[in-house]
Amino acid sequence: MKVRFVRMIGAVCLWLCVHDLALAQDGYRRLTINDFRGIPRITGDNAIAYTNCSIHFRYQAFHENGSYRLVFDVPLVMNREKSWMDKTRITSQKMLAEVLKHEQGHYNIAYMEQQEILREAARTRFDYNYQAEASALFNRIHAKYQVLNANYDTDTRHMVDVTQQHSWNIYFQRRLAYMPPVAQTDY
Repeated sequence: MKVRFVRMIGAVCLWLCVHDLALAQDGYRRLTINDFRGIPRITGDNAIAYTNCSIHFRYQAFHENGSYRLVFDVPLVMNREKSWMDKTRITSQKMLAEVLKHEQGHYNIAYMEQQEILREAARTRFDYNYQAEASALFNRIHAKYQVLNANYDTDTRHMVDVTQQHSWNIYFQRRLAYMPPVAQTDY
């Protein structure tokens, strides 16, 4: 019985390591307290921490067979100097873990946005107006995730609503686990 339990625990640990490795290869990362180097600010919403991520949007265009193929570079950057955590208000390791989990949600949203931009861009055929089309694609997806980010903080009340935070944690876990791969199309 003990051997079976140990094997099961080992299998779960192996799965988690492989899953985390696969996410890491796509640029996904887990936030740590060291990611929050900025100076804490007093905000009207009583936030304990703030996560600042940037998604840069660059591409090269290649004219092929009457349309344009765009090769995208869409890096996601965790801006450590702009991200902050008021460590004086964190009273325990458990609270720190909960703050990090909530802030991970903000990073998850940025990661999901980046991945959706890459997926949409890979399957879109662009014409002579590719610059406007690429900008419209980016702006449409970015607006969607801005709303999601605002809803996340509103629903969880910046992690104060434990039930809603738990629901969002499950949502993120499932979205990341079942996220479609970014596939390059051949024209």
